[in-house]
Amino acid sequence: MSRILLWAVLFFSARVYSQDSTIHLRISVVTCAPGTELYSIFGHTAIRIIDSIRQTDLIYNYGTFDFNDPDFYMKFTRGKLDYMLSVSTVPDFMYEYQSENRDVHEQVLKIPNSSKQNIQNALTQNLSGPSRYYKYDFLYNNCTTRIRDLLFKYAGLQPDHVLIPEGTSFRNMLHEYLNKGNQPWSKLGIDLLLGSPIDKKVDITNSMFLPDYLMKGIDSSTKSKTANILQEKQLLNKGTAPTESFTNTPLLLFSIFSVILIALSFLKKKPVQVFVKWADCLVLLITGLLGCLLLFMWFGSDHKACAANYNLLWALPTNLIAALAIWKNPSWLKKYFRVCMIIHLLTVLLWFWLPQQLNIALLPIAVLLLQRCWQLKNSA
Repeated sequence: MSRILLWAVLFFSARVYSQDSTIHLRISVVTCAPGTELYSIFGHTAIRIIDSIRQTDLIYNYGTFDFNDPDFYMKFTRGKLDYMLSVSTVPDFMYEYQSENRDVHEQVLKIPNSSKQNIQNALTQNLSGPSRYYKYDFLYNNCTTRIRDLLFKYAGLQPDHVLIPEGTSFRNMLHEYLNKGNQPWSKLGIDLLLGSPIDKKVDITNSMFLPDYLMKGIDSSTKSKTANILQEKQLLNKGTAPTESFTNTPLLLFSIFSVILIALSFLKKKPVQVFVKWADCLVLLITGLLGCLLLFMWFGSDHKACAANYNLLWALPTNLIAALAIWKNPSWLKKYFRVCMIIHLLTVLLWFWLPQQLNIALLPIAVLLLQRCWQLKNSA
């Protein structure tokens, strides 16, 4: 009889522990505000799990990678760098954001115990298996989309209203942060390297590729009784909001440079003409090298966002050859500049109607190339 009683106690204790192990799970989404540097300008997302049975309080972070990889830069450039899931304590995770004085929000999820257990199991399996590593994609597979997909699968995330204005593209969303952070050169670089795929219109799901918008998506679920997954929201760290400003320095500098070079090209003095020829060589060389880089990022890397880049309409890779040829003036050079002039003319005229939003700071360069091709055609 005592043996039967003992087994009964053990059986019910196991059931209680099993139930408690889920009842005592507290799962929340942690959203970190944008920083001032480019790598942090879009913010960050992680998952926090408090297990009162095991007495653990851990942060699961999909945004880590091995910076000590000897091929880090080559893999990063070619889009072959593996990101991974890591786990850390809350103080260790918070240290960076406290030292940088950035807001950190926590959204505690109100979801069934079975869903909490499924999320914890999925993260545990990711940590111990090959799925810990994943091929990073800035738009579709990043530290935020990984957590978004977990919430869709296990937590019933269903934002019930549009988070962005209709017709907003990925590029528009990126510009929002770059403008607020006063990052004109970073904005120019992104607009140069990322092609027409990021001009696709964004739906509710894809808009949550950025941390702030996943947070808004979770917030919006409170307006629907059937999709309310938010229990409470709190501020883990209060930072100082950066001053919002934007100065388009590249537009100013490129405009000044283009106006000066165009004006000098009409002067007939020999020293000026020699200077202009060297400037032409430099412009053709830089645009040719840039065009080669854009082609490499399109066809030689796994970065899907770098495909179909319309900047190649003015950054012609063939300019690399023309930069050297202007010193020998071969017979084909006149035809080359005539073709380039037509391409640049169409590019300038259709600048605001192309399938890709080109950076306005590059328009003076396109106009300069048009004028120089016209004059070089006549002088060749």
